[in-house]
Amino acid sequence: MRKEESSDFNGSNAPFRGLGVNNGAIAPFRGLGVLVVFENDDFVAINKPSGLLTIPDRMQTEKSLKEFLKEKYGEIFTVHRLDKDTSGLVIFAKNETTHKYLSMLFEERKVEKYYVGIVLGSPANKTGSIEAPIGEHPLHKGKMNVHRNGKPSHTTYEVMEANKHFSMLSFQLHTGRTHQIRVHSKEIGHPLACDEMYGDGKPVLLSSVKKKFKLSKHDYEERPMINRLALHSYKLIFDAADGTKMELTAEVPKEFRALMVQLKKVAPYNPPSEFLPE
Repeated sequence: MRKEESSDFNGSNAPFRGLGVNNGAIAPFRGLGVLVVFENDDFVAINKPSGLLTIPDRMQTEKSLKEFLKEKYGEIFTVHRLDKDTSGLVIFAKNETTHKYLSMLFEERKVEKYYVGIVLGSPANKTGSIEAPIGEHPLHKGKMNVHRNGKPSHTTYEVMEANKHFSMLSFQLHTGRTHQIRVHSKEIGHPLACDEMYGDGKPVLLSSVKKKFKLSKHDYEERPMINRLALHSYKLIFDAADGTKMELTAEVPKEFRALMVQLKKVAPYNPPSEFLPE
C-alpha cells in the first residue's frame, strides 16, 4: 500500500501565505509545492485550503485551485471537488485516460472517502450510521435538506474525541451527495462548527467554554480558535490504474487538534458509558 502524508498544511489560513492570499483575496499563486500531497505522471493530489474554490464558479469572481494548477501543469482535468469552505484532499488528473479511470472510480463508489470534522456537542454513541435521503431545499436555493423524496444518502461516523461543547468526528461517505456530511450532522443534532448554512455559523471562541477567560495583554480582541467550516477531507483510498493501492492522507488541521487539547484543560468531560473501554 502506498501512503503519502502532507505535513505542510494545517487547515487554517496559513497555507494562503504561500498562495499570496491576504484576508481571502487571492494574489498570484506561489508555493504550490506545500499543498501537493502526492503526484505522479497521471494525477496530482492537493491539500486544498479552506476558502479556495476547487473549480471556477459561474460568477468567475475569484481564482480557483484548478486555474492555479493549469498555470503549473497546462492541461488538467477535474475528477471530483470539495466545497469552497471544506479543506483537504482533492485529486486532479493530468491526462484524459486517467481522468476517465478516476472519474469511474468515484462514480462507482470504489474510492473510500474519509473526513474529519468538529461538531457542536457530543453524539450519544461513539459510532453511528446515518441513512437519510437528501434533496434540494424547496425554498432556499443552494441548500440541501433531508427529504423522503431525496436521493439515498449514507454516512457513518466515529467519535475521535468527545467533549460536551465540541467533539471531533471521523466521517466516511458511502454516497456523494451535495453537502452530505453537513446535512447529516445537522440531522443527528450535532451540526458542524462554523457552518453558516446548517449550523449557527459562530466562530469557536475559547471564552465560550472557559470560565474567567482573559485576553492576553497583547490582544485587543479574542482570536477565534476556529473561524472556518470545520470540515476536512482527510483520507482517500483507491486502486490506481496499474493496481497500486493508494492511501493518501492530509493531516488533521492543527486548529482542530488545538481546540480538543484546550477543551481537555478547561472543560474536562466524562463521556457516556458507550465510550468507556470494555
